[in-house]
This record gives sequence, C-alpha cells and structure tokens, in this order.
Amino acid sequence: MNPKTDWAELFFSATGRIGQVPFTVAAALLLVGVAVYQSAFHGPIEFVAGIVVYSAVVFMGTCVLAKRLHDRGRSGWWAAVILLAVVMVWPAPYGFFDFLAGLVVLWAAVDLCIMPGERGDNRYGKTLFRTKAAI
Repeated sequence: MNPKTDWAELFFSATGRIGQVPFTVAAALLLVGVAVYQSAFHGPIEFVAGIVVYSAVVFMGTCVLAKRLHDRGRSGWWAAVILLAVVMVWPAPYGFFDFLAGLVVLWAAVDLCIMPGERGDNRYGKTLFRTKAAI
C-alpha cells in the first residue's frame, strides 16, 4: 500500500488485479468494520441498518476478492463461493457444513494471502496496487 492508493477503485471496482498486501489490508478492514458494527448495534436497528451495511460490505468484499482472484489467474466468480463460506462461519461455525465452509475459508486465506500472484500481465490485466517489495 502506498499513500496514493485509490481506495474507491480498491473497494468499488471488480476489474483489474491487486497483490497480497493490499488484499490483506482491505479484507482486514472489512472484517474489522463488520465486527465493530455488530458490537455497536443490537436489536431492530441492527436489522434495519444491517440491510444497507451488509449489502455494502458484501459488494466491497466481492470487488476486493475478485481483484485478488484475478491476480492469482482465477475467475472473480470464485468470490461468491468464498463469501458464502465466510457468511456461514461468521461469527462462529456450528455443524458439519460450517466445518466444510471453514475449510473453504482456510483455503482462501492461504491461497489469497500467502501465495504470490501471477508474474506479469495475465488475461485480467496489469497488476494494480502492488507493493514495491513484490515487484
């Protein structure tokens, strides 16, 4: 991440590619934002405001995931599987299907946060938001 990061492009566009560090920072910001929201609001206001908040978080999460998946050479549609798994295990997994979703989340964390992206341009374009250390 650098001081010239275009945050609107990062969170509101699903085109292009991003590296590991920007993805990890963006994902952490989204997860912390949801946790803070859930701890601050309870009852009917959480439901009413949650429609807007959760819709925005799912949209932004989809955009960030799609960019990182593009960097790994995969289709952005895999973001749907990953987001479904995150919703299933949040805030705590319960049952066999949540265990399977937890494995998907674990796979996604390793694949997207640890594994490097494809070098050079790929069919999804040039790498955006790459740190100098990763170039």
